[in-house]
Parts: sequence; structure tokens; C-alpha cells
Amino acid sequence: MPDVDLRFTRAEFAARLDKTRRAMAAKGVDLLIVTDPSNMNWLTGYDGWSFYVHQCVIVPPDGEPIWFGRGQDANGAKLTAYLRDENIIGYPDHYVQSTERHPMDYLSGILTDRGWGSLKVGVEMDNYYFSAAAYAALVKNLPNVRFTDCTALVTWQRAVKSPLEIDSIRCGAGNRHIACAGGRDIDISMK
Repeated sequence: MPDVDLRFTRAEFAARLDKTRRAMAAKGVDLLIVTDPSNMNWLTGYDGWSFYVHQCVIVPPDGEPIWFGRGQDANGAKLTAYLRDENIIGYPDHYVQSTERHPMDYLSGILTDRGWGSLKVGVEMDNYYFSAAAYAALVKNLPNVRFTDCTALVTWQRAVKSPLEIDSIRCGAGNRHIACAGGRDIDISMK
């Protein structure tokens, strides 16, 4: 595991992943492709401003999530997400703004190679960061996948805050002296 200064504990991220997988199971989804930057951050800690190019977090049936994005942005994922290096996958620049190929073509190959080419896959259909071209590329390259709309699946999991998230909110709201989410007891009073 990389040595990353996470805003929340690894146990918190594990609980979020478990919560998301339970929601996936309730919806009958085997694998989830998450494209909303706030949802990607909530699941992995990934914090980057590279959402102007295609990127996502894949929540597979088991194991660690996978971050997928532009190759040059993979270093940002290595610095901010708790994921192991083998679960941070960058695509080459010749996929960026290409009229001949799409980053989801590349992702489709990864999903197929990992044995996930015939699962029921959830995607955030009504999301600014998931384009019609992205969906078309996935459908074209993964003919055995059954896609389903999971637009708000992760967002609804984020709605009920954990005790650690509540502490973090309190810290940000200006409580005088509390233990913040990072485990550091700080005095944030104005003097």
C-alpha cells in the first residue's frame, strides 16, 4: 500500500466501499463505473482537477477499486488515493480528444482482460462527466455486458454520514476544540 496522507482512515474507506457494494447488490449490479469526481473521492480519496478528461473509479465485485484516467494524472491518484499502484491505470495521451479512439475503448479492454466482460455494470448515466460517446464506446466494445443506470447510487450512500465524517464536518464548521477526522486534536478557536 502506498504511503498516502489520507483525509480519512483506511477503515472509513473500507466501510464506504462495503456500503456501496451492498447498494450495488440491492440493485443487482456486479460492477460499478463511477465518473462523478466527488463520488470518486469519497470512495478512494482521489483528489484531482483532471476531470476535464475521461476518468473513473471502477468498483469490482470484490477487492480494491480501480482508478482509471489519463496517464499523466495517474501520479495524482498515487499521491491522493489509498489504492495500490496496480489498481491505478492510466491511458495514453493519444486517446485524449481523439476522433479515432475513446478512453472507454481502452477501459473496455481492461474490463474484458479481468474477466468482467459479461457482468451487469452500473454507470452514472445522468452525470456531467459521463458522455454519450463514453457510453457508446462501452456498449460497442462490451457486447456481453448489461448496462444499467446507477446515477445516484454512490451519492445516496454519501448522504448518511459516518461518525468520522460528522467529526470532520464539525471541525470544518468551527467547533472550538474537537478531534478532527485525521485523528488530530486541534484548537481552532479564533484568538
